[in-house]
Amino acid sequence: MAEAVLLALAKIGIILAEEASRAFISELSEEATNLKELPRNVKRIEKELNMMNGVIKDLGTSDIKKNVVKCWIAEVRKVAYRVEDVMDKYLYHAHQMQEEGKVKMFFTKGTKYTKIFKVVAEEIVEIKDEIQHVNTLRSWPVAAENMRPQKGADIERHRPGGWLPELIKDEDLVGVEENRRKLTGWLYSNEPQSTVITVSGMGGLGKTTLVRNVYDREKVNFPNHAWVVVSQTYNVEDLLRQLLTKVADKEQSPPENMHKMDAYQLTEKIKEKLEDRKFLLVLDDVWDKEAYTQMRNAFQNLRTSRIVITTRKEDVASLAFEKCRLQLHPLGKADSFNLFCRRAFNNRIDCKCPPKLRELATSIVQRCQGLPLAIVSMGGLLSSRQPTEYAWSQAYDQLRNEMSKNDHIRAILNLSYHDMPGDLRNCFLYCSMFPEDYPMSRETLVRLWVAEGFAEKKDSSEPEDVAEGNLMELIRRKMLEVVESDELGRVNTYMKQTQIVKLPRGIVKVKKLRHLIAERYADEKRTEFRYFIGVEAPKRLSGLEELQTLQTVQASKELAEQLEKLTKLQNLWIDNISATNCAKLFTALSKMPLLSSLLLSACDEKEVLCFQNLNPISKKFHRLIVRGQWATGTLELPIFQNHCKNLRYLALSWCQLGEDPLRVLGLHVPNLTYLKLNNMDSANRLIITAGSFPKLKTIVLKLMPNVNRLKIADDALPVIEGLYIDSLPGLDRVPVGIENLLSLKKLWLLNLHQDFKADWIHREMHRKMQHVPDLRVSEWSATSSFDE
Repeated sequence: MAEAVLLALAKIGIILAEEASRAFISELSEEATNLKELPRNVKRIEKELNMMNGVIKDLGTSDIKKNVVKCWIAEVRKVAYRVEDVMDKYLYHAHQMQEEGKVKMFFTKGTKYTKIFKVVAEEIVEIKDEIQHVNTLRSWPVAAENMRPQKGADIERHRPGGWLPELIKDEDLVGVEENRRKLTGWLYSNEPQSTVITVSGMGGLGKTTLVRNVYDREKVNFPNHAWVVVSQTYNVEDLLRQLLTKVADKEQSPPENMHKMDAYQLTEKIKEKLEDRKFLLVLDDVWDKEAYTQMRNAFQNLRTSRIVITTRKEDVASLAFEKCRLQLHPLGKADSFNLFCRRAFNNRIDCKCPPKLRELATSIVQRCQGLPLAIVSMGGLLSSRQPTEYAWSQAYDQLRNEMSKNDHIRAILNLSYHDMPGDLRNCFLYCSMFPEDYPMSRETLVRLWVAEGFAEKKDSSEPEDVAEGNLMELIRRKMLEVVESDELGRVNTYMKQTQIVKLPRGIVKVKKLRHLIAERYADEKRTEFRYFIGVEAPKRLSGLEELQTLQTVQASKELAEQLEKLTKLQNLWIDNISATNCAKLFTALSKMPLLSSLLLSACDEKEVLCFQNLNPISKKFHRLIVRGQWATGTLELPIFQNHCKNLRYLALSWCQLGEDPLRVLGLHVPNLTYLKLNNMDSANRLIITAGSFPKLKTIVLKLMPNVNRLKIADDALPVIEGLYIDSLPGLDRVPVGIENLLSLKKLWLLNLHQDFKADWIHREMHRKMQHVPDLRVSEWSATSSFDE
């Protein structure tokens, strides 16, 4: 609701904060009599909008639903949009005039800028009067009382500890055992009628949750598997492209001209990939039978394939034979209450409901009518309320009020939405601009929220920290869904980057710029050392004092001096570093007080870099990526000796660590959560010794041609979740001890020796590794990659 006001305030803030704008306003006030009220009126508008924004933030849940309040907010939004338009016009012409060197000409009679700014001044006077009128409509003295937040609405709301989002676990699923057993059985049935399976029921019954749980458990037994979300608005060619990408990504990239293919060409390509292979496909949220019938030519002749469809529509459910249709029904009373308590009391031992709240909790659960989505939403909402009878009675009354006007699912979702604080609502509404089921990366979304002004600095927290907190809260409230988490426990999805050849000259004039990401791929297959190339640093780079992210910039003689003034930099990628400039550059990097993530790439794979001068003072430094040779004895230098306990993420390419890099790194960087070794020579046998890497969650071993044996000792890698071994052509035996890694969630063994798969089958490793949801084993292929 306050998003328009925030944007308008942001624009005013830019005008009043920039030195050039302040000087310009001052000059107007002194020399142009008819415009001297302009700066004063801008300040008044800022004050009025700040007041309005504060009132909107303070509104309680019931206030927002009052018609008079809705009307008043609509008027505020209109005037805020007008303020934004006028401020944009002001900024544009002020900057244009400075560019043309016509500041002095402004006061010459008849210049176009005199006329332009007279119009701006007149519009601002009109806006000031309009804001006063909107305030009058609100009737300040009466409304201040009537629109006061409900007693306890804020003090009774809190965010529980443990901000990291939870993925769906087996213990979170309630009352699904029988349905899960049926669905799993159909996947392995020998009857020809079981090729297509449908799971149907009304919205909120947990169709997707059930199928996702079975899919994650069983996909290991299908060499090819894919999950495609269809939804109400779909394009068949887009669905086929998604499917082709997912069946091709295990061994090689999809065709480069895929975006130009029509439905027939895409279908033929998919058939080529899936020929004679066991295949599991989930088509989630199908509303129209045509979505399936237009795609089925790509896989209908695969006897061992299984197609699982989730839908709300009976005619779509009829695509399966009657014996392979699973219709979900609401949960019973006991299961409903159990699921609710797991969400509402997730911070209590055994998730038990306090006796004083049991009657209220029972009434709330009854209102959810056995629908898991409603139960989970209400549980999530109440988990943010203090466990008092007053707070819960208030929530129950609001729920009954919503249900008098909407169906129970819509009522609960409305209540969940209105229960959110204003800043959280703005962030959630911003996400509605993206298509349904659109994957968004954590970093991109956080930066967009900050750029739009939806996350502001609070106490010692930067806007990015506040935005990330909002993201975690939306996930906890089940308003957003986690696709994937990274090795540090943060939400993570992949988004392809735009290729930039050269930065525009005017980039250095964006004084408030916080994140600058620009690079280009010179080698899409990523076989060359410099497969990505940074951009040349602009001459006035040091003027971007608000910059937090700079990715990727080429090293130069001047870069060190420019970087010394960028004291807010946190994430920095530097390319094309030579031995001659690394000492001065690394000294500058060491002085950055907030540096947390650093990528250093040499000018070529043979260039030897000396890390003697790299010793960051930042307490936040935890991520290091090095591409290129480093001098002998680097592990004894300050970057590892002084920061070994803080380093969490380490990726090394073309670095030579000696005969056994895993043993050496296990001694020097024990607290890693992510480790990647790429393109390096080593001994034939690698051993991960007992007790090594106690916190490591992901390890990638790639392009290590000498390795033919790998042993994982007992008690090594106790919390490992992802093990990726790729392009080790000499590895012809299954790693010893791999079956003891019980925490594994992803195991990819790709492009190994031609005898590896035979050894895997002989040792019955598929049976031994059934606990791994994502398991991929393939023979040698020409291309494969894991990003830095």
